[in-house]
Amino acid sequence: MACLLPLGMQAQQGTFRFAQLTDIHLTPNNPNPTEDLLRSIAQINATDSIDFVLVTGDLTEEGDRATMEKVKSCLDLLKVPYHVALGNHETKWSDSGCTAFGEIFGGERFEFEHKGFLFLGFNSGPLMRMAYGHVVPQDIRWMTEEMEKNGKDKPVILVTHYPLMDGDVDNWYEVTDAVRPYNVRLFIGGHYHSNRDLRYDGIPGVLMRSNLRDKEGKPGYGIYEVTKDSIRVYTQRIGEPKKQWAAFSLAGQYYDRNGKAEKYPDFSVNKEYPQVKEQWMVQTGAGIYCSPAVEKDKVFVGDDMGQLTAYALKNGKKLWSFESGKRIVGTPAVSEGIVVFGSADRRIYGLNAKDGSLLWTVEAAEPVLGAVTIADGRAYIGASDATFRAIDIHTGKVIWAYTSVKGYIETKPLVTEDKVIFGAWDNTLYALSKANGHELWKWTGGLTRMHFSPAAVWPVATDGKVFITDPQRAMTAIDIHTGNTVWRTFQSMVRETIGLSEDGERIYSKTMNDSIVCYAAQGDTPRELWATNVGFGYEHAPSMQVEKEGVMFGSTKEGLIFALEGKTGKVLWKHKIGNSLISTVVPLNGHEVLFTATSGEVGLLRIKN
Repeated sequence: MACLLPLGMQAQQGTFRFAQLTDIHLTPNNPNPTEDLLRSIAQINATDSIDFVLVTGDLTEEGDRATMEKVKSCLDLLKVPYHVALGNHETKWSDSGCTAFGEIFGGERFEFEHKGFLFLGFNSGPLMRMAYGHVVPQDIRWMTEEMEKNGKDKPVILVTHYPLMDGDVDNWYEVTDAVRPYNVRLFIGGHYHSNRDLRYDGIPGVLMRSNLRDKEGKPGYGIYEVTKDSIRVYTQRIGEPKKQWAAFSLAGQYYDRNGKAEKYPDFSVNKEYPQVKEQWMVQTGAGIYCSPAVEKDKVFVGDDMGQLTAYALKNGKKLWSFESGKRIVGTPAVSEGIVVFGSADRRIYGLNAKDGSLLWTVEAAEPVLGAVTIADGRAYIGASDATFRAIDIHTGKVIWAYTSVKGYIETKPLVTEDKVIFGAWDNTLYALSKANGHELWKWTGGLTRMHFSPAAVWPVATDGKVFITDPQRAMTAIDIHTGNTVWRTFQSMVRETIGLSEDGERIYSKTMNDSIVCYAAQGDTPRELWATNVGFGYEHAPSMQVEKEGVMFGSTKEGLIFALEGKTGKVLWKHKIGNSLISTVVPLNGHEVLFTATSGEVGLLRIKN
């Protein structure tokens, strides 16, 4: 039943219009998107009574700082204010861990009031990981606090990139449940490059066409007319009259403000495997994009707020926290009582594992998004300043620096024998001398698109070969001495995950549909040993497979952790933590495993016999 707004509310709302630009996809390699954007801006400037512009993500194709600055220089030509939300192309492929976006556009959220309406824009991820979109806990807190501050009957328009739906944002239900008690009139987004009138648990949602030229060569954008009693939605193609395609009443209510989401994730798998228990789990309240690191009785985790925190391995008690200047997305490492991690604040840190006191810092010229590997008292880590470093963990002295990387680095490097091997977002896998950082070989495998780079996978090596997977959906074996391709196969539809058995005989990977595959590490041709349907659905998250005591552990973008028998592929157990990405897990043994989740959880699973 429709619920009318209070009369006073209707009276204070004025009539106004605003425009929406979305999915602009500027790229250095194609002038068309720039031309499309400039034509749209010129037409908006020539249109009377546009009060402001909302820009709803995918401003760029590759998320790089230079292109975002170019987008801003174009948007600055607008004669009216504009407000910008991040898209997945800014969050997944960002050389700055998205911090450049905040620096260029003034933050990753926006909030303003206009003629009685509250507008809130926020990030919907996924940050640096191929996964579903996600709204981090601190952003959910922020928007509810803002709406509470403004009163529950204040009409609100929420602005994001993704639609807030199952299959697009993994915690859609947390967002819709959080905002439901308030007077949300509309969600505005993009992402799908087409006009869509949707409902997010009953709340109206609009997705607008891309600004890119359509099949008839015409760029376009959205126009919204807000009147006393409705919001009318139009498409505006260049040089044509605008066309209305949707409208929403402001007089009635579309959803039950005391209700709940229409659907929640299914946790019934946990009943199938009652032997799996959450020994402890901490909700940190901040997004987490890295795996945990562990030494002795402590677990170390970095988060989206820039905190590196130590927890007690026994019970998850918080022991200490160190604050870096910006978010941490690369997995830390710990050895000999020293924790090493990189931060988007352009520093690499060495901390005392006992109390979190600062031992040293190394300055980089750009954000440090890479994961850390420590071997023989040296930390190996790549950054976004074209540099890969080897650092003495005791002194912080840079032992050597390789400065010829053409893309930015997010992976965890492999240190094996006399080599350090890592990929970057430049289509290249690098092999350097462990002793002095000299380049030994480079592999590109014929990859040319930046998006196909072997950059998120954590390489493994055995039998004289390095094994990787890449977003072109291939698994590749590379001669560790020469960098030549030994074999490359597309048969299993894998993406950016790899794992190695403890005995070095088997290679594991996660397919994009339901299964784990196992290949023989020996030989010069690909040889599948087994494949197991684990039933995790469509999957493209870069969380690696890890074997411990004959058990292979894995995880997914929808909160599932699972274990298989390494030699046979037999499913041992599955356990669902939540509904967001579980990063590469850290098994302590065959029956205990540490995990972190994008939604802010850190915990320890224990499997009882």
